[in-house]
Amino acid sequence: MRNMIRKQSVRNIIITVLLIAIISFTIIQSQQEKMTDTNAKSVSTKKIEWGIKRSDNHEQPDLGSENRKVLEENNGIALGNSESKTIYLTFDEGYEAGYTTQILKILKENDVKATFFLTAHYINTQEELVKQMIEEGHIIGNHTPKCLMSGNDIKVKC
Repeated sequence: MRNMIRKQSVRNIIITVLLIAIISFTIIQSQQEKMTDTNAKSVSTKKIEWGIKRSDNHEQPDLGSENRKVLEENNGIALGNSESKTIYLTFDEGYEAGYTTQILKILKENDVKATFFLTAHYINTQEELVKQMIEEGHIIGNHTPKCLMSGNDIKVKC
């Protein structure tokens, strides 16, 4: 009789712990979904024309007030510090003539990082090169209008 009561108590404890775990998981999942919905709603879908106004006096171009505001709000970088002697290498991928493998090799040999602006077509057709860019620590940028790129595995949605 005593053994039966003990087994029933253990079973009740296990059931209680499982119920608490399930309820906790449900609450956490619900909160994460709310946060995701809130974050998605806060992303603007407003189209922004991106461009620069070139300078005639060999100074940095003007980005325009709207572009500067977007960059500041998102901790973005478009122009480096004009006082610093730093070069930023960028490559447009999707319009290149097959030199990316050689470029990546030279960058790696010289321990140099670059930014690669990728079109959706390039991402979808050059998966191994895109993975190599990421693995070697290069920055991946979007060069495709109306497409979203996200995550370390870069999934393209057009």
